[in-house]
Amino acid sequence: MFATLKQIFNTKNKDIQKRILFTLACLFVFVLGKAIVVPGVDKYQLGVTQLGFLELLNVLGGGALGQFSIFALGVMPYITASIIIQILAMDIIPYLSELKNQGGTGRNQLNKITRICGIALAFIQGYVYSFAFLGSAGSGILNIDYLQFALVLTAGTCLLLWIGDQITAKGIGNGISLIIMAGIISSMPTMFATAFKELTSNSSITGILLFILYVLVYVAILLGVVYTENAERRINVQYANKSNTSFGGRQNYIPFKLNSSGVMPVIFSSALISIPSFIATFVKNEAFTNFVNKYLTMTSPTGFSLYIILIFVFAYFYTFMQIKPSEMSENLNKNGGFIPGVRPGKETTLYISDVISKITIVGALFLAILAGIPVIFGLFSGLSSNVTIGGTGLLIVVGVALETYKQLESQLQSRSYRKGRR
Repeated sequence: MFATLKQIFNTKNKDIQKRILFTLACLFVFVLGKAIVVPGVDKYQLGVTQLGFLELLNVLGGGALGQFSIFALGVMPYITASIIIQILAMDIIPYLSELKNQGGTGRNQLNKITRICGIALAFIQGYVYSFAFLGSAGSGILNIDYLQFALVLTAGTCLLLWIGDQITAKGIGNGISLIIMAGIISSMPTMFATAFKELTSNSSITGILLFILYVLVYVAILLGVVYTENAERRINVQYANKSNTSFGGRQNYIPFKLNSSGVMPVIFSSALISIPSFIATFVKNEAFTNFVNKYLTMTSPTGFSLYIILIFVFAYFYTFMQIKPSEMSENLNKNGGFIPGVRPGKETTLYISDVISKITIVGALFLAILAGIPVIFGLFSGLSSNVTIGGTGLLIVVGVALETYKQLESQLQSRSYRKGRR
């Protein structure tokens, strides 16, 4: 790591330095925009003090939703649209399936469709939020205040998507992921300050010890995420007419990450578990609201159990959506490769599927533990939801940071290799 930092600050790598500064400047624009309230909205007159089921989106957006910022929706509508398009492209809609198999041209077209869907979802989501936040603005679903609120939030999402594209093209790392990470990091000081205030409200030694334990829990989560992100299962592969002996050959292998799905299972599980609370907000039926609060919230035993189950389900679904054993087996066969002791074709496909299934169980278990620890700690300590849900944010921050660091390291190594050849 120190060697990488030394290379970054080397005067010969000015282009890398410019990319890093450009990335930081773009992220600063995002952080600055979070403080800009939607025009015409007085957040102190809305009477919304607790976001409840929207707290997850608020944390992922760095508190932008709680501030009624122009970036309140963040890039989550685009993330949701991309997942929907990926699912539909799995032989559900033939047109999308054909685009997926058309190489670069098809991917560009899919990206355009995803962005259009993301913008449409942003408008719908912003319009729904307008009813929650501007309930007293007037009657009628076509009230001008509702439309203005939705349009401003949609424009904010469009601007963030553009900033994300600029970071990806001219900066370092994936722009969309870095925007999410920047939002979470910017909200962490407030989260820790709130935790300290709530835990030490009675000015007792117990409260201070609980806060120390709270910090240690997050350090443990940090170490756990680093481990799961770097852990992988390697399958040895041999190729025809290539030596793999200790004298001249290099051992080839296929690496499978322990947690190939990243933090997406946690995000979607959290979002799905919040849907009943979302419905209860608009239905305003006391019996239904009480049922949701008692059985379907993340802090209830049944809701928490459902949350963990959903993490396992989404981990399996997302992993096999990204890694297709049949395609891997076919590519191996085309390139003259094979797994020692396994017949090419169907047996190779089954073998890869079995390996992925086993490591996904372990990866999903780690993910469930890491996501569940803050919630369990919050139940025993009595912390508010915006504090306990921060564990999900930490999972995302570490994952994106490691991915960005690896990309930066790869670029530096590539430059050193090119200079060495000269």
